[in-house]
Amino acid sequence: MEREEPFWDFVAGRTQAPPAARTLGWHLEEVDPAAGTIRVAFEAAPEFRNPMGNIQGGFLAAMLDDTLGPALVATLEPTQFAPTLELKVSFLRPARPGRLVGTGRVVHRGGTIAFLEGDLRDPEGKVVATATATARIVRTA
Repeated sequence: MEREEPFWDFVAGRTQAPPAARTLGWHLEEVDPAAGTIRVAFEAAPEFRNPMGNIQGGFLAAMLDDTLGPALVATLEPTQFAPTLELKVSFLRPARPGRLVGTGRVVHRGGTIAFLEGDLRDPEGKVVATATATARIVRTA
């Protein structure tokens, strides 16, 4: 898909990834704007570990936010953006440094509010965290 918008420019490699995405090791694997779904891979760096050696929950929450948000942003018009209003994360099992895969989907999208959900899985496919989010759709221009 060749669209010229900030999200699509980044996906197409025409612009650099945002700093937060670079920090998280964000890599798009699949996006379907018509379905409002996305799959993103992250590289959980050893620097993200807590004292127990697991990935600190704030990084997992950031990964989920950077999965669910783009699932919605991929469906928006060029003059729209969708900041997260609320993010609820459930941590199910420890995550170790390495590759994690986030999947997200738009559950419902109204005129100015959208509801999102997704999960984050380890290399064995086990769910390490789930999230739901509410986002507000706003015009940027």
